[in-house]
Amino acid sequence: MSGDGRSVWHRFGHDPRVAEHQHLRASDRDRDVVTEVLSEGFADGRLDREELDERQDRLRESRTLGDLPPIVADLVSDSAVPAVAPAAAAPAVPGRFRLDAEAAYRQRLVGAVSGFLIPTLICWVVWIAAGGGFPWPLFVTIGTVMGPIGVLAGGRERQVAQVERELEEKARREQRGLPPAEDD
Repeated sequence: MSGDGRSVWHRFGHDPRVAEHQHLRASDRDRDVVTEVLSEGFADGRLDREELDERQDRLRESRTLGDLPPIVADLVSDSAVPAVAPAAAAPAVPGRFRLDAEAAYRQRLVGAVSGFLIPTLICWVVWIAAGGGFPWPLFVTIGTVMGPIGVLAGGRERQVAQVERELEEKARREQRGLPPAEDD
């Protein structure tokens, strides 16, 4: 339980304490969370064998998320009950992240073009100031032009759609009270 009752509730697919979620069917993962809480309670001596067996029977009979909190109510903190259902805080609106995704694409493209132009121009100016000779700035030009080519070759629409999906997923995780994904 990691010593924090709040973390237990966030391990469920949907918080079973929220009224809007209580009618939903409990998943195997949800039951596994309750099983872990019961096992830890038994291992800590907060439940005896008879209580553990009785609660495990109730768990096996459970069908909805609303059936689960009473089984572990005296084993975990209930102090972090959300006042509002997370989904009600920010309704999912298709395309609501489109402008942010387009801005992220433009920023990526500007960064790639800047990463190409700045070193390339500096190298060519140095080459000219040094009197020419072997055109070594071509190597820098070829190497740095790969950034803008990569961004452009990825397809604007495909990249914007990808960023939009990432932003939507991040918002869904925040609504459910889950920690950010590893790559956020």
